[in-house]
Amino acid sequence: MAAEKSKILIIGGTGYIGKFIVEASAKLGHPTFALVRESAISDPVKGKLIENFKSLGVALIFGDLYDHESLVKAIKQVDVVISTVGQLQIADQVKIIAAIKEAGNVKRFLPSEFGTDVDRAHVVEPVKSTFAIKSQIRRAIEAEGIPYTFVSANAFSGYFLPTLCQLGVTAPPRDKVTIFGDGNPRAVFNDEHDIGTYTIRTIDDPRTLNKILYIKPPRNALGINELVAIWEKLIGKTLEKKYVSEEQLLKDIQESPLPMNIILAIHHSAFVIGDLDNFVIEPSFGVEASELYPDVEYTTVEDYLKQFV
Repeated sequence: MAAEKSKILIIGGTGYIGKFIVEASAKLGHPTFALVRESAISDPVKGKLIENFKSLGVALIFGDLYDHESLVKAIKQVDVVISTVGQLQIADQVKIIAAIKEAGNVKRFLPSEFGTDVDRAHVVEPVKSTFAIKSQIRRAIEAEGIPYTFVSANAFSGYFLPTLCQLGVTAPPRDKVTIFGDGNPRAVFNDEHDIGTYTIRTIDDPRTLNKILYIKPPRNALGINELVAIWEKLIGKTLEKKYVSEEQLLKDIQESPLPMNIILAIHHSAFVIGDLDNFVIEPSFGVEASELYPDVEYTTVEDYLKQFV
């Protein structure tokens, strides 16, 4: 008989990456609970998501990150807590940590990460201070002795690939393309459904306990030049390329208003510094998802791009 699957509570499940994780949890057969605010039901967008959750058999728990008692009560019903709260609530995850400590039953906590490995990034402001908060949350989890997995999912395909990493456009370019730096450092692009699947697969896996799970399937680690080459092959056309120096990009980051400065700083980290691929995953701190779960058929960058041809 197979071991029973852990019960999972997702906090922030109606958010961008959260909905994929809720869906994957339900589809992979975990008893799945979503913490939602009562006001979310009447929200036109979130209400639709919540209806979808219900159709997948997800149990709704009404509560709030800022209501300690409701949080502890929700956590006591599950084995694993996954936080997918948005940027503005990253620091408030200390409230989840406190509730997990009080509940005393959690086998694993996955804080809201799902991007760059913040402990190994070389980002400039305004992103540097955001990453610092994520690092502080990691340290708080470790200090409290809460079992964890940190998921480094790298670049969301849905954010970057529909525009081929171009700014201010709504479709992939068919004439000219702008490339920051020399276009060689490799980034890693992952389909959001795959991020959900890998995240849930890690839950009951002893190999990922107190480790960073890197989602880095080999065919999706590409420099921007390689990405553009795939797109050129798909559309049968060579694009005109304009390269922007790192120096110019850093100047643009300082001079741009919010949120453009954040977007440019992320592009600098991922595509110029190569923060997603400029270190070796050592067994002492990390494991790679596609190696652990070779049976997961992930969406390659090339396949993802085909929908836009």
